[in-house]
Amino acid sequence: MTSTDRPVIAAVDGSSPSREALEWAAHEAVRRGLGLTIVHARTPDRRVEPDTQRREAEELLDRSVRRVSEIVPELRTSRLTPLDFPSAALTSLSRDASLVVLGSRGLGGFRSLLLGSNSLAVASMADCPVVVVRGGPSDEDTEAAKADETAGAAEAHTDIVAGVAADESSEGVLEFAFETAASRPGARLRIVHGWTMFSSMLSGGPVFDRDAVADSAERTLAELTAGWREKYPQVEVVREPVGGSASRTLVTASATAALTVVGRRRGGESLGLGLSPVAQTTLTHALGAVAVVPC
Repeated sequence: MTSTDRPVIAAVDGSSPSREALEWAAHEAVRRGLGLTIVHARTPDRRVEPDTQRREAEELLDRSVRRVSEIVPELRTSRLTPLDFPSAALTSLSRDASLVVLGSRGLGGFRSLLLGSNSLAVASMADCPVVVVRGGPSDEDTEAAKADETAGAAEAHTDIVAGVAADESSEGVLEFAFETAASRPGARLRIVHGWTMFSSMLSGGPVFDRDAVADSAERTLAELTAGWREKYPQVEVVREPVGGSASRTLVTASATAALTVVGRRRGGESLGLGLSPVAQTTLTHALGAVAVVPC
């Protein structure tokens, strides 16, 4: 299966965040020239008759397909209703997908949680990039949101923000970030790299001279991005070496970004170690959509 055959997967469960994710996924599929597969996992439940569960799933998928046809009528769609737990179903489907998109919380989560268990599990284990879309305003904020709709449209967020490390794990993050920025005319790519005196020492760089460490981080970031800037000359790039952890910078930047991109190291999934502290903090506290890219 080629990359152009691998669809964007949108997970739906009827919640507000999943509706936001569906619309985000539909627009992204069009930008990338890919199909969209809408998935609703039917969690095994002995308390509900199988026929009832199937009917409810079909009704949800029907509504989802209609919504997609309203906003992007040219998009080709398909649908799936696997009988499995959502995280397991989506992780399995990610093997043949270009991108999995889901909401930050589903119907079963507590409203006080910033990130649902399914979102965290899929982001930690999927074989392809995963985008977690933050839900829109709550019901009580609806009127205020409507009042600000016109102003908000004029201030559409276009930045793609990517957090990178000073090693080979950044290649996947940079590839995804540049591809995403290139598919959005006028988008700017902000590349954030956090550095500390300790990390410089571990990598064999300067230790006691803060200015020298900062200069070294700047050079490292320039080297990491040089080849990608040549491949995507149309993308405006801003390099941001940050003294200290990049987490705070990424979370702050996410408020005005179309997408924030972080990496996940492969191999630690079985122990729950797929997400670094920076990636998990960004995914949990970001104010907008976050892409987690396996590296």
